[in-house]
Amino acid sequence: MFRLSEKTAGVFVISATPFCPDGSLDLEGTEQLLDFYVGCGVTGITILGVMGEANKMTDAESAKFAERALRHIGQRMPVIVGVTHSALTALRDLSHSVMDLGASGVMLQPASGLKGDEAVFRYFEQVFDAIGAGIPVVYQDFPQASNVHLSPAAWSRMVQEFPDLVMLKHEDCPGLPKLSKIRDMERQGIQRRVSILIGNNGLYFPQELHRGADGAMTGFAFPDVLVKVYDHFLAGRADVGEDLFDRYLPLNRYEQQLGFGLPVRKEILRRRGALRHATARKPVYRLTDTDFAEIDRLMARVER
Repeated sequence: MFRLSEKTAGVFVISATPFCPDGSLDLEGTEQLLDFYVGCGVTGITILGVMGEANKMTDAESAKFAERALRHIGQRMPVIVGVTHSALTALRDLSHSVMDLGASGVMLQPASGLKGDEAVFRYFEQVFDAIGAGIPVVYQDFPQASNVHLSPAAWSRMVQEFPDLVMLKHEDCPGLPKLSKIRDMERQGIQRRVSILIGNNGLYFPQELHRGADGAMTGFAFPDVLVKVYDHFLAGRADVGEDLFDRYLPLNRYEQQLGFGLPVRKEILRRRGALRHATARKPVYRLTDTDFAEIDRLMARVER
């Protein structure tokens, strides 16, 4: 079984969750979506993240989708499951059930609105106490959604205190100085080295790789491109990788718009054959004819 560790690296894709036109969970389309991601050459897949609209799903739906996904690909590559929940009991139960099904680890954000380093630390102290030892945990540092600031000092304290905390999903923005600070503390022996995968749709991927990131974990609809960028970087061809990245940057940037990017992403995934339907759960922005025309132009530009 695959298991996350401090050495995990590569490109993980944040999976969309497929829905039918009526908004119901499209379990029948799950394999099609996951096989598309596998075909893109990704290192692993993360389900039930922000991109996966987990906050719009019932606990029962989350469990059903996780079971379907893990049974389909859990033996082929690492799968991380988002377990963020306001109730620690629900967070614990989902964590244990997905690990029993073959998940490689779980990912969660702090409770919304925590103020100060001490509050963040105490929250995760309760989380690790609730789920117990032995489950690898990814901290999703996404203050744009959680409204929680994670300082490098607070991160260092948690890394030292919680041995099952093995990865940081780095999505603070601007976040390049924080990434450099964390790697500096590791080099100085202040804390153990952990895996850092970047998010924010990979908008700053080349710069973050140069600063010590181990890869990406993002919902960009062209994960195969990020895989190639990463491979070029590992092979010592960073400039070649960045040139490739730059060709897709306008489309990437367009996808990343808050409150707008999700339906755009799902529409592109539908066009690429990954999704049977581009449906996103309400409440959601509804794409207009103008939006569709912009997507047409951006994708045509990429093809050229």
